[in-house]
Amino acid sequence: MRPVVLVAINEYDNLGVGYLSTVLSAAGFETRIISLDRNNADILKILRKLDPQLVGFSVIFQYHIDLFKNLIGYLRKKGVNSHFTAGGHYASLKYQELFEYIPFLDSIVRFEGEYTLLELVNCLQTGTDWRKIESISYKDNGKIITNRLRPLEKDLDKFPFPCRAPLKKFVFEKKIATIIAGRGCIHNCSFCNTRKFYNQSPGPVKRLRKPEMVVKEMEYLVTKKKCSIFFFLDDDFPLRSDQEPDWIIRFCNELKGNNLTGKIMWKICCRPDEVNKELFELMKSHGLFQVFLGIEDGTDIGLKRLNKHMTVAKSLEGINTLRKLEIEFDYGFLLFQPWTTYKSLNENLNFLGKICNDGYTPVTFLKLMPYYETKVEEELLKEGRLKITPGIRDYDFQEDSMNQYYDFIINCFKEWLRHPEGVANISKWGRNYYSIYNHYFGKDTDAMKLKRNFTKILSESNSYILDTLRELSVIFKSGEYKRDLHDSLNDLKEKTWLRHQSFKSRIQNNLGKLLDLPLMHFISKIYPESIKNLDSHFIIRS
Repeated sequence: MRPVVLVAINEYDNLGVGYLSTVLSAAGFETRIISLDRNNADILKILRKLDPQLVGFSVIFQYHIDLFKNLIGYLRKKGVNSHFTAGGHYASLKYQELFEYIPFLDSIVRFEGEYTLLELVNCLQTGTDWRKIESISYKDNGKIITNRLRPLEKDLDKFPFPCRAPLKKFVFEKKIATIIAGRGCIHNCSFCNTRKFYNQSPGPVKRLRKPEMVVKEMEYLVTKKKCSIFFFLDDDFPLRSDQEPDWIIRFCNELKGNNLTGKIMWKICCRPDEVNKELFELMKSHGLFQVFLGIEDGTDIGLKRLNKHMTVAKSLEGINTLRKLEIEFDYGFLLFQPWTTYKSLNENLNFLGKICNDGYTPVTFLKLMPYYETKVEEELLKEGRLKITPGIRDYDFQEDSMNQYYDFIINCFKEWLRHPEGVANISKWGRNYYSIYNHYFGKDTDAMKLKRNFTKILSESNSYILDTLRELSVIFKSGEYKRDLHDSLNDLKEKTWLRHQSFKSRIQNNLGKLLDLPLMHFISKIYPESIKNLDSHFIIRS
């Protein structure tokens, strides 16, 4: 049988493609996953060698559409005649747009693809007609045909564990894996299309795996793959499940029963109003070390507009609970939205000050992008403000000076906020190092002293960026930026770059000292007398 090749963005584990691959493998088909970041010539070489029956392209995000278009066009021009199909969030919800933009596609597998892709491959292998398969879209004489959608699989544990690339090392040589507790989301935020994705096919929007099976997969990854760190990718971790209100308790009991408590650490995603002291205390005792919080806005008006059904008071209550339990958190925050004014901007900057000024977590923020099939996209379209280029949706702010302000600060803080070695990113890594050090090596005096210094640096850097954003908001709101301030703004940009380099250097130096502590402890245990005579610089740099 000719194999199947899947092309995908493959950061950490691409679980969607991993599930597709393992379902095909269980049915006897050879599969190969190729990362989209390989160059086109390399991918062509692999395909010519394998001669696959089908090549599937995982088009999850709209922002990678040009990469897929270029690759697919290149492969067709070079004579690859395999069946080309696409799947994923973007492909499923915007299939007509995708067919128009990438005409070389033979079909699109819409929504959950495990059974649909398997049936498609079977049909191609046997030479039978695939055009009647449920959840398939295709073109016939220039007309797009869309078949009926198949029901969602209610029992996710029917799927084998997903196929994975070799696990990557995270911190202190500890390996990391992504995992899911379920699919779907019970919430309906105006900027998100997750509910729309799961709402199209017949079946329940939210489905959970059995906690026993989740732990079984974790145990397999610990035992067979030497995994220590797990990131749950669920948008909506089952903290408030009407279906299974005891899911977390059963999950923690399973971890303990399988002797995983103390051996592993894990991170989840949730909303701040879902943070419950007793429940999170229980989870922390079984390995929870970090939470990604969907905060999004620091005003009640903004939260209502985003359809969060949450209040600022509830956000702060959840955040303070995590602080008291000493659980780290990252967060999503949409500082810039289609309706941002200078008043709402400064209210949100004040909110960020409340949660960041003490250095507990780094300042970070985004512009709300109007994803396809969201309420925000619909609203901007009605207002005539939606700007569409292939695969990309954007907008201008209502005040021109806000457009100028946004462009300036993104340029000014681009390295700080977005670069892999920027302050925001290395600060997050720093917190990971301290959390994992404390878990596996213990809270010793040296590490605690370094952590206090790290928090101080982070506090200073957070205060600097927030103060600068406030200062700039005054300049741009007043219109002063239009006057002869070119040199002043350039001076501020230069000052920001220098401060960024200073903060980055201090953080890196701090983490360098932390990384040396396990070596020092090891030497002190094996050679307790000789540690006194070792030059500290030798220890740090050797």
